[in-house]
Amino acid sequence: MTTSTSPLSNYRITLSYDGRSFFGWQRHGDKPTVQAALEQAVTGAFDIRVPVQGSGRTDRGTHAEGQVASVQLPSGTPPELIKEKLNQLLPQQMRIVDVRCAAEDFHACDSALGKHYRYVIWNDRELPAERDGRVWHVKEPLDVQAMTDACPLFVGEQDFASFASKTNFKQKSTSRIVTEAVLSHDLPTITFDIYADGFLYKMVRNIVRALVKVGEGRYTREDLARIIAAKDRQAAPGTAPASGLYLQEVFYTSDELAKPADKEVSP
Repeated sequence: MTTSTSPLSNYRITLSYDGRSFFGWQRHGDKPTVQAALEQAVTGAFDIRVPVQGSGRTDRGTHAEGQVASVQLPSGTPPELIKEKLNQLLPQQMRIVDVRCAAEDFHACDSALGKHYRYVIWNDRELPAERDGRVWHVKEPLDVQAMTDACPLFVGEQDFASFASKTNFKQKSTSRIVTEAVLSHDLPTITFDIYADGFLYKMVRNIVRALVKVGEGRYTREDLARIIAAKDRQAAPGTAPASGLYLQEVFYTSDELAKPADKEVSP
């Protein structure tokens, strides 16, 4: 879908958004989505209709600090001008944080080598109003140490079928390589960070729900090991809410993904 007769070049756009305002990433009829808002802003800024490709679909209510999109825009347009013009037209719940010229074969999804997701839990009886919809509010105290001790179970190359919710499209494989899965806390905030070469549908939210079961004293580390080995979604508990999930970063070179522990982590 393009009506431009001018030469176009490929650009890589990094954006953040508050998922409370959108029905996920992908265009969905007349409902407000991130992809639709970005495509509308491109049309308004450059008078062209072109598709915007995202690094992956985020669900309704899921947030992003480092979602990446690729898009064809008028050749020679300075990245800073693209950023400025798009931010003027986007809803305030979305911000372009970086724009770069990209190789013609760069594709936000197909070129990705890995991602970093963060999940935030608010573990206290009371929830500040500004945190509503931005965290998972767990009122009862959690055993953070037990949750921390369970995190290494998810590291390495293994089959995550027990944590993959079914989708309406076929999944070639349920095996993924997790390079790091760590829990940190500054109570009442508990933060789970996970880095992998890819993620299955709702995989992070399903893992977090299992970890919280450990924190509640309902599961042990050994229970989690058995769930992973079962390779069966029915063996695992439900799904954590979308409200606490953030797409933090998408990696496009092996160097970016190789040293996740060196990256700054802020709650």
